[in-house]
Amino acid sequence: MDYKMKLTEDELAILNGEKGEVMAKVMKSLVMYGDVFNAKRMVEISAPSHFVTSFGISIMKAVFDIMDEINNAGITTIEKFTVDPRPLDYDNVKCNPLEKLVFGIMYGKQEDYEEQLKKTGLKDSNAFSCTCYMEEVGNIPKKGDILSWAESSAVVYANSVIGARCNRNSALIEMFGAILGKVPEFDLLTDEGRKATWVVEVKTSKKPEAQVLGSAIGMKVMSDVPYIKGLDKFIGKELNEQAKDYLKDMGAATASNGAVGLYHVDNLTPEAVESKYTLIHENAKVYVIDDAELERVKNSYPIIWKKPDAKPSRCFIGCPHLSYNQLIEWTDRIGRELDKQKKTKVALETIFTSAPDVVAHFKENKEYHERLLSYGVRISSICPLMYMNNPICAKRAVVTNSNKLRTYTTARYYTDEEITSIAVRGDISK
Repeated sequence: MDYKMKLTEDELAILNGEKGEVMAKVMKSLVMYGDVFNAKRMVEISAPSHFVTSFGISIMKAVFDIMDEINNAGITTIEKFTVDPRPLDYDNVKCNPLEKLVFGIMYGKQEDYEEQLKKTGLKDSNAFSCTCYMEEVGNIPKKGDILSWAESSAVVYANSVIGARCNRNSALIEMFGAILGKVPEFDLLTDEGRKATWVVEVKTSKKPEAQVLGSAIGMKVMSDVPYIKGLDKFIGKELNEQAKDYLKDMGAATASNGAVGLYHVDNLTPEAVESKYTLIHENAKVYVIDDAELERVKNSYPIIWKKPDAKPSRCFIGCPHLSYNQLIEWTDRIGRELDKQKKTKVALETIFTSAPDVVAHFKENKEYHERLLSYGVRISSICPLMYMNNPICAKRAVVTNSNKLRTYTTARYYTDEEITSIAVRGDISK
């Protein structure tokens, strides 16, 4: 079979089976993938991988079969990898008997699949989070690293906030790259592919809600690269913890409400600081975001609850997973709202989600951990999206401050301020 990509002698040897049939299949898959996007060559990855498929959902037989082939051939990733969150946590995210029955059927292969992941090179039993780049989790690439990742919110963070280079890969493609140690070079791995074709001018009267701003950008630019001006006025010119948290949440919304894999923020993100306006294409389009535009975007979200005025039954905060800094901030935020409403506990079942190692770090801060639990809030490391994929759970009136969760499920979006009030009050009435 003829391929457009230029391969080295070693790559051709693998393709021709010199390292076995399974490695030949891995190479062939990546070469075909690269050919689709007109990649000229393969390039070496320089940091551990992150996988998107963390769940043993029973219908993924083809994935399990591929994993068996890899495991039976004794093949592993070159470096230990991290993976997206688990779908279940019965201790902290309670289920009724019917929901639990459906989960048992849906994710009936979870234990078997996790065993396959371990054999392939999973970092450890705590390596389940969509925010693998948190210091506690430890899968932190450097600027310029070539990655083989999937998980849209992690890819856009790595590209934008860290300045690493990664395409928006699909499940299994990222694993093949991690096994081979190489990926096809195209799009966001190239200098040209990282240039902005949109200029987004933020002209709001106050700091925009990260999730709504990201949603607006994603829906407008789709898979293009935006260069964002005016945001540094509100979040500063230093990539401190607060700025990273803001960009994490904004980026997740750009990636889920659109298909953004990279954005630049003027005076803040690494490549924008380094290269400034040379990153912008000459004929870049302009999108102005003011208060009215953010309000328009937020009001455009459909309400798909069966009863639009239903009393909510659950609240998820943390999609993507919360950082340690956000767990501290949210504990204070809930505490202030409880004082304001003259209450001691939240009225709505409220769940904060965060990476296992970040939760462990938070537990070390006994004052804040005990305070949060005393408020009636639970902490979990599951993926709220995977929870909501249960058709029984999808019928619940779930509220969230995550635009990603809103986009992919029946959950209803509210801003941070709104969701705090709702969690303490227990209903959506104003």
